[in-house]
Amino acid sequence: MTDILSLYDSITLGEMSGIRLMNRTDTKFVTTKQMLRKLLLLAKDDYCTQEIDGERIAPYYTVYFDTPDNAMYCRHETGHANRQKLRIRSYAKSGQSFLEVKTKNNHGRTHKKRVTMPTFNPQEPQHDLMFRPQDDCFKDYEEFLANNLRYDPTILTPKVENHFNRITLVNKQKTERLTIDFDLAFDNIRNGQHMEMGSIVIIELKRDGRQPSPILKHLMLLGIKPMGFSKYVIGYALTDNTLRRNRIKPRLRKIAKLMAQ
Repeated sequence: MTDILSLYDSITLGEMSGIRLMNRTDTKFVTTKQMLRKLLLLAKDDYCTQEIDGERIAPYYTVYFDTPDNAMYCRHETGHANRQKLRIRSYAKSGQSFLEVKTKNNHGRTHKKRVTMPTFNPQEPQHDLMFRPQDDCFKDYEEFLANNLRYDPTILTPKVENHFNRITLVNKQKTERLTIDFDLAFDNIRNGQHMEMGSIVIIELKRDGRQPSPILKHLMLLGIKPMGFSKYVIGYALTDNTLRRNRIKPRLRKIAKLMAQ
């Protein structure tokens, strides 16, 4: 992808931090690396690409938490629009890690609250990490969790971790952000199962309200349609066949078909 990204104007991390999508809506698309190359060529005149230390592709690490009965997974799998996720996300290029609460409401709006985790090391993930009252970790983040999370943090445990590479694009008007994730790999912390997603690419369009988006016409031209893809839910389902998956079975079949291409 680096050959095509070299055709793009760049935007720095500092410039990116000044972009505020106040009334954000998110739409996801699932495709393949082959189709991504075509999309990037079509979009090069409308977007800038984020560049950090001369690199335009950034590695990410994430670990997701859930309750003993997988309440967050089940709420998503059963179709509840109002739901939450708790994760630690590490940005390898910037060297930063954050504890993040993502909340989606009944209107399809996504809100993310986060706090830095300066002592978290993604190179040595803490698979036994818990937010117990007797632990320093709980004391550091107790107020943040109490203010933003609906679940009791003291019962949560790490369930799934993932690694992926990301390209971030911003339109020239700075009214939207496009994240493009590929080389996804999942590891189930509970049972040790590993899953690589091959050529799968996850595109997420994050824009301010219903502002016109130049990428939509390119996606339509290539026949890439909207499709929900929660990295936590899909990664957990693919690495644990004991989980309920009735509602996401059609999505899993589509993903398998794309992976086979």
